[in-house]
Amino acid sequence: MYLDENLKKQYTNDSLSAYQAQRLAQVYAFGPMVFEVARLMVKWGIFEMLETPMTPGEVADKAGISVYAAKCLLESSLTMQTVTVDTETGRYSLAKTGWFLLHDRSTRVNLDFNHDVNYQGMFHLEEALKEGRPAGLKCLGDWPTVYEGLSQLPKAAQESWFAFDHFYSDGSFEQALALVFSRPTKHLMDVGGNTGRWALQCVRHNPDVEVTIVDLPQQIAMMREQTAGQPGADRIHGFATNMLDDRSQLPADPKFDAIWMSQFLDCFSESQIVSILRRAAAVMTSGTRLYIMETFWDRQRFDTAAFCLAQTSLYFTAIANGNSKMYHSDDLVRLIREAGLEVEEIHDLLGLGHSVVVCRVDL
Repeated sequence: MYLDENLKKQYTNDSLSAYQAQRLAQVYAFGPMVFEVARLMVKWGIFEMLETPMTPGEVADKAGISVYAAKCLLESSLTMQTVTVDTETGRYSLAKTGWFLLHDRSTRVNLDFNHDVNYQGMFHLEEALKEGRPAGLKCLGDWPTVYEGLSQLPKAAQESWFAFDHFYSDGSFEQALALVFSRPTKHLMDVGGNTGRWALQCVRHNPDVEVTIVDLPQQIAMMREQTAGQPGADRIHGFATNMLDDRSQLPADPKFDAIWMSQFLDCFSESQIVSILRRAAAVMTSGTRLYIMETFWDRQRFDTAAFCLAQTSLYFTAIANGNSKMYHSDDLVRLIREAGLEVEEIHDLLGLGHSVVVCRVDL
């Protein structure tokens, strides 16, 4: 079982004291309260206020809430260790954990994503796990999976979904472009290309490449809106299909030099992944390379990243589709081989912890 060396130290020993373990257990028990207090301290600007020490009365006045509400939030935050208090003056100040909730972009993206997309639906996690379907998706709309409904999500949910998706992919684009275009690439297929952000990066990076985005019809329509008028958009083409349908085929013409799948396969179950990869293998030549970019929880340098990814799996369970997850790299390599492809190399730690698995057809 692959685990980054730093994660091995964290996950193979129970290093918490009994006191630390008990306290952490209580944090989990009061999870909904803790989450909402942290969110409101950000939303109402109270963490920002506390970069200058303030009393509960001063917080209440500035935030436009009652002293009662201010005390409830501040005392909860104090025990959450997001703020500290000067017992002589009664003034509260921002603590390090509060600082990260306020200023760390990853934390803010995760906070919004979990509130706007996941929070209500997570009540149905038990149902989703037992039945293998996104039982919580009904809190957002009536679709088989979240992907059919992306263009129709409530405004806040849609904004937070795309902010989450783009934040975790955009930081890896520069390194990924260098990797993909280190080989001659005139025709690139972007499977699950979504709004076309990667395709736009490709046509800007290489003035000759033609990119074909493969995605659901509604996503292709959204992509055309998002790329309209952008430099190189005339070299971005759409191919509408539903990859959940085993009868759907990937375009075989022109002969593609590269096939790109970024944060795509984690949207499918293991059997579906094998089916998709077999269809990719069917249109590959000996010169084609398949690039799979994913965030594997076991290949992270830090435990915080692995934690975020493991929890994100539950979004796929309850909201997205009911049967996919953030995969362990060993599992994906096994599925790649089952589909008749070979792993040529794996590049780790692109951007915010992405890996790119480079595959060739097993001739």
